[in-house]
Amino acid sequence: MDVRRAGERYPGGDGSAGVRSRHAFSFGPHYDPDNLRFGALLACNEERLEPGAGFDEHPHSHTEIVTWVVAGELTHRDSSGHEATVRPGDVQRLSAASGVRHTERNDGPEPLVFVQMWLAPVAPGGDPAYEIVHGIADATPYAVPEAGAILHVRRLAPGERTAVPDAPYVYAHVVRGELRLDSAELGPGDAARITDAEGLEAVAVTPAELLLWELSRPN
Repeated sequence: MDVRRAGERYPGGDGSAGVRSRHAFSFGPHYDPDNLRFGALLACNEERLEPGAGFDEHPHSHTEIVTWVVAGELTHRDSSGHEATVRPGDVQRLSAASGVRHTERNDGPEPLVFVQMWLAPVAPGGDPAYEIVHGIADATPYAVPEAGAILHVRRLAPGERTAVPDAPYVYAHVVRGELRLDSAELGPGDAARITDAEGLEAVAVTPAELLLWELSRPN
């Protein structure tokens, strides 16, 4: 298990424009050939947008983009005609496929915090697609078959345990709170990259929210 701390993330965004980003993987000017991806996971970005701030229209291709809102409301618009407001508890996925453009903004009155994760598809190309699941339950895995991946959301009370999926690759990201994963103490923004996970549990120390990616294929 390879633990990466929140403070080790690469800084990004533009503070003067109300955008602050923290990247878990090699991203933009922060090129690190030893930190390009983990399994199908290419990026895990923590984004903080002030009211009125956002990312103007920009392109993506050959990427599965999954977004989890922590606080506030995210306004999504894309070139395929989809428009939605994403709130805490919702899972949003944009399949960029052969190419799509989108904007992401904080049109609400409160600061927006979200985690966005990019995954490499099994096969390139295809038609762009969009999906949002409102209020996903802890017991409902969210499958991204295009990337051979499954997202598990866990919201835990103090002392509550949850099993880590037995899988070739698991990426665990702590959204909030503190927990123990095997022998590691993890806090907000910390992550663990687990290879050949088997029989592991996470135990909440405080009220905690955890994202677990079950990944079935190597880099």
